[in-house]
Amino acid sequence: MSAIDQSFSQLQQAGKKAFIPFITAGDPDLDVTSAVIRELSKRGCNICEVGIPYSDPIADGPIIQASYTRALDQGIKLAHILDCIRSITPQIASPVVTMVSYAIVHRLGLEKYVDRAQASGVAGAIIPDLPVDEAKKMSHVCQRADFSLIQLVTPTTPQQRALRIAETSTGFLYYVSVTGITGERSQLPPDLAETVGWLRERASLPICIGFGISQPEHVKLLSPVADGLIVGSAIVRRIADGHPQNRDQTIKDVGDYVSDMMAALA
Repeated sequence: MSAIDQSFSQLQQAGKKAFIPFITAGDPDLDVTSAVIRELSKRGCNICEVGIPYSDPIADGPIIQASYTRALDQGIKLAHILDCIRSITPQIASPVVTMVSYAIVHRLGLEKYVDRAQASGVAGAIIPDLPVDEAKKMSHVCQRADFSLIQLVTPTTPQQRALRIAETSTGFLYYVSVTGITGERSQLPPDLAETVGWLRERASLPICIGFGISQPEHVKLLSPVADGLIVGSAIVRRIADGHPQNRDQTIKDVGDYVSDMMAALA
């Protein structure tokens, strides 16, 4: 059982849902990244998703793209991020997964990426630009290491393909709530609960919904049909718009927002 599997097993036994926050590594710097992850874990988040900055993300909207650019402009490297994660994972209860482009994984080498990530305390990877047709080798590498490979299903994914993705994923299945890129939205598709419900009846993995979730009302709408909810842009924006001269206040503000969102899961 991977750390992700254990987390969902405990949640299911307790009749609870997962709350999964996303933050960009290195924005504004790795000290803040470390502090935010510790705060999120202290607030009770179940899994922390850490974005590895990349120059050409395919699914991220302007808020996360801008955060990646700021981090890259400072010279942030994968090794720096893994060192940061290694320093904090012994201090937190929440497993950490990376959101990482396959270009980064491929350039380093599949086995080497998994080995280095796992040595740093990372429990799995979300690879948004790895299609299921080309995921066989990565899937085998991850399975041998008991390292979760979390893949994405979108509203336009044909049903049979969605089932194939579910069969080759581990940890949990990431369901993209909207057609398009990440970002805060005031409304979510009216048929979202129905389409997720269809997949949930057929997939053995937990299903977590992400993209566009930013309000407690979204959480209340989706929690009955999801095993977990992922919130990214709203958190990244709060970090970016925070108090440059009072980082502790920024971290508290992020924690308070996350606590409000988690309260809606109850």
